[in-house]
Order: sequence, then C-alpha cells, then structure tokens
Amino acid sequence: MTPPPTRQKALTVEKYIASAAKARRADVVLVDTAGRLHNKQNLMNELGKITRVIDRECPGSSREALLVLDATTGQNGLIQAKQFGETAGITGIILTKLDGTAKGGIVIAIAKELGVPVKFIGVGEGVDDLQPFDPRAFTEALL
Repeated sequence: MTPPPTRQKALTVEKYIASAAKARRADVVLVDTAGRLHNKQNLMNELGKITRVIDRECPGSSREALLVLDATTGQNGLIQAKQFGETAGITGIILTKLDGTAKGGIVIAIAKELGVPVKFIGVGEGVDDLQPFDPRAFTEALL
C-alpha cells in the first residue's frame, strides 16, 4: 500500500492508517493529534472527523482517547476537557509537567465532572518519566 502524499489533511491520513492497520492485522494503532486547542474550531472539527473515521473503519475495536493536560493548566483545563470529551469521547487523562512546582489540582475536578480516570502522570521528559497514576501519592503531594 502506497502511503498518502505528504501534507495531506488529517482525515485522509487517518483513513490510510486505518486501512493499513486492518490489512496488517495490527494490534495497536497510535494517533497523536497534539496541538489541538479547544478554542480552534476547525481543529476540533477535524478531531471529530478523525474519531468518526476510526469508528467507521475499525468497527468493534477497542479505542482509547487520552487527553494530555499540562499540570500548569488552571480552570481553563476543565473547559478544554469538556470540549475534547464532547468531540472525541475521552476515556482517560494523562497529566504532564508534574516535575515542577505545578500541582495539577484541576485534574480532580475534570475527572469527577467527566467521569474519566487519570491514567498516567508525566514527571519529566524521558521515556521512563510517564508513570501510572497513583491517587494516594497524588493527594498527598497536593496537601
């Protein structure tokens, strides 16, 4: 299968990825849609289309949609999470930048409001710095 030309729209790329994954019987496909801000409607619309393509091209597959939030995000994080949840149906949160002074307390309100778990935390920039979320340790660090 020939890859799509570079600089294609995300939707075309996603269709190609889904087709290639099915043809190769891939167990896992990762799609990184980084850089999407909730206040950029065209990017959020594109995210919704990507989600629909995945659901259509890979029916019955298990799909995770993880929202990566910066621990320095304040109340704006709740608005962002709600809009991402409505668009992509997030299933969990990854809270990053906990290696500095940020505490990331907003993630508690987000998890409660959306009913999604915090799955991982980022405490640095290395590959080993993404760790499973430990609610007890997180709570103790907030206090």
